[in-house]
Amino acid sequence: MSDDAPERRGSVERTTKETAVTVSIGLDGPPSSQVDTGIPFFDHMLSQLGTHAGFDLSVQAKGDLEVDGHHTVEDVGLALGKAFREALGGKEGVRRFASISVPLDEALVEVALDLSGRPFVVHAVPVPSEAIGTYDPGLTEDFVRAFATEAGITMHVLLRSGRSPHHIVEAEFKALAKALGDATRRTGGAEAPSTKGTL
Repeated sequence: MSDDAPERRGSVERTTKETAVTVSIGLDGPPSSQVDTGIPFFDHMLSQLGTHAGFDLSVQAKGDLEVDGHHTVEDVGLALGKAFREALGGKEGVRRFASISVPLDEALVEVALDLSGRPFVVHAVPVPSEAIGTYDPGLTEDFVRAFATEAGITMHVLLRSGRSPHHIVEAEFKALAKALGDATRRTGGAEAPSTKGTL
């Protein structure tokens, strides 16, 4: 980021009868993650997201975990997506498109995305239902869909190979992180990368 470029940051507080979530994100780093959702494995995945994307990420959430983790995971996705969209602003000079395949041992997950402003998700990741600590791996799709909807992202997530739920989910979060980091990088342009002039 050049010295005169504005810092891209967003923050959201979301409170419902089920959860209270506070998120802040800086797209230009420095890479840092402070996460506490009450779900240790989910915390680890969000930390991976911030670190591998190069974002300055803070997530604090309290939810009805005595019921299950769904409300917390989904509401974090919604809040993070909204903060991400706020941080992007008019998307002037960003790369916009990005794709990557990330391996983790036997698992390989591909993410391709477009900061299009048009939320659409293809999530073809048949992950085994075995719990990872207190985390249900099936909630990963709920997080991704919530995030992409609020962020306004077209996203395809595809499992190319994998057996371990832990490896599959972690490869997905790392692939998502790298793709987001690449797509949000500034190219030096002064306008949004679209023939319409806006995204």
